[in-house]
Amino acid sequence: MYPLEIVAPMKEELTSVGFKDLTSSDEVNKCIANSQTAVLIVNSVCGCAAANARPGVKDSLTNAKVPDELLTVFAGVDKEATNAARDLMIPFPPSSPCIAIFKNGELVHMLERHHIEGRSSSIISENLKQAYNDYC
Repeated sequence: MYPLEIVAPMKEELTSVGFKDLTSSDEVNKCIANSQTAVLIVNSVCGCAAANARPGVKDSLTNAKVPDELLTVFAGVDKEATNAARDLMIPFPPSSPCIAIFKNGELVHMLERHHIEGRSSSIISENLKQAYNDYC
């Protein structure tokens, strides 16, 4: 587990633009179940989260259509919430970072770590914008 003081700026990078920081399985399950559309990012301390995932998901919010709910959990910190999020992402194996889009509680789009690592934040943003246009 990472100390909260180390990950606080990484969490704030998303919460400062409207993401809800979820720390329990109840929060994850309720937010997904009660939303029409949601984007959920499993945040991480790794370099591809810093350089690609967080900037990409933030930039994706400039799209005309965006999900109703902006949600995040932090791998290595919020274990219960991260496990609940990953349970909702089955059949995809656990990875961090990763970004999932849900519609009416169902997983409809997924970016796993191997879709994020080595790709620019603009490519990630464009992928998410297209998914928002399809599902939101």
